Amino acid sequence: MNNKQQTISPIDGSIYVERELADQIQIEHAVEQAVRAQQQWSQTSLSKRRSICVAMLAAFEKNADEIAQQLCWMMGRPIQYAKGEVAGMIERAQYMIDVAEEALAPIELPPLEGFTRYIKREALGVAFVVAPWNYPYLTAINAIIPAIMAGNAVILKHSAQTPLCAEQLAKAFTTAGMPIGVFQYLHLSHSDTENLIKQPQINYVAFTGSVAGGAMVEKAAGGRFIGVGLELGGKDPAYVRSDADIDLAVETCIDGAFFNSGQSCCGIERIYVASNIFDEFVTKATALVNSYKLGRSDDPNTTLGPVVRTGAADFVRDQVNDAIAKGAIAHIDSASFPLNKEGTPYLAPQLLTQVDHTMRVMTEESFGPVVGIMKVESDEQAIALMNDSEFGLTATVFSQDTDAALNIGEQLETGTFFLNRCDYLDPALAWTGVKNSGRGCTLSILGYGSLTRPKSFHLKMPS
Repeated sequence: MNNKQQTISPIDGSIYVERELADQIQIEHAVEQAVRAQQQWSQTSLSKRRSICVAMLAAFEKNADEIAQQLCWMMGRPIQYAKGEVAGMIERAQYMIDVAEEALAPIELPPLEGFTRYIKREALGVAFVVAPWNYPYLTAINAIIPAIMAGNAVILKHSAQTPLCAEQLAKAFTTAGMPIGVFQYLHLSHSDTENLIKQPQINYVAFTGSVAGGAMVEKAAGGRFIGVGLELGGKDPAYVRSDADIDLAVETCIDGAFFNSGQSCCGIERIYVASNIFDEFVTKATALVNSYKLGRSDDPNTTLGPVVRTGAADFVRDQVNDAIAKGAIAHIDSASFPLNKEGTPYLAPQLLTQVDHTMRVMTEESFGPVVGIMKVESDEQAIALMNDSEFGLTATVFSQDTDAALNIGEQLETGTFFLNRCDYLDPALAWTGVKNSGRGCTLSILGYGSLTRPKSFHLKMPS
């Protein structure tokens, strides 16, 4: 059996990273070490946990240039944007560190004569974090920092596309003085990942990935009565009302659809536009998309890099061809993007109109640089179409009428509702989804809830 894991760079198809997969002895050792370390770590003061996590962020930031280069080569993020993930991760992690004291504080109950009552939040034990490649630090840190701040140990399994992310985090934690065993990573096969979830020493699983992957996690954890957090797919909609600031809507929607080559779980994948401004929106959106430069992600002038692999590009091409065959109109001439080529991860962006929900591009998660734009005649039609999806991660409305927009937002089946912005995670807000976008919650004070268990204290005081 091949025990090597290879990371193929989308830039040129070369092998960028090669790593040995962990064997059973290494896996068992990591789990045993995590269990031992967690027992002591849970007794470590919150201030000490905080100081180590803050020091980790400082060590991580010092390596920002190398991290950016690795992101560029592993998953195709244009180099001019790659360092932004470092800054974003630090902002998100620092917020979760800052709210830990409030989130983990005992809940004091009203006085009751003769009794003292309170509820404490206790660590679960060992958290197993399975992270994806598309935002490899931002997604992973959502669970890692609150798990560790709450007194848990963490074992991280990162995507085979971005294994160096796990190694960079481990290096930063080591520099910060993290006790051995509190944070570890393993390069694992799919079968070993599934088997690890089944182990009794694993007390929580945080998974970000596909719906099929989430189903595997739930099945593997079935019958063990442990917590499972699942951030899965998205087909996030935007609705541009007739009273919207159209230039803001165009700029924001197109960036939300095409940043990171469209490879974002909360990226905009379908746009509904009021009929009286539809033509103007499409004209301006087309001009903006045509200004993108498709190129190698290590080229500082590139604004649209390759998608992660050729298979992903082929999937999007198939969606576009299906839509056109059913009557959709393509507004972008792929010949304007010379690097666009069948059989490669280099894929020209595309805007489609005359689309409807019989087309795959409007219902399946694309995870690539394509978006369908559909004309609507009313708020009611927009709401029905936005809710017509198996997913529900985020949804956005562009409008200058806040009350009307909030009324729409209340009716949308979504984890996060945006007004006049999109594709952003505010760490002060709960990050969650409905339907096939998953279950559970990360970020905000609420993000600590799934990584701790409540313990009640009911004390009858001596006379």
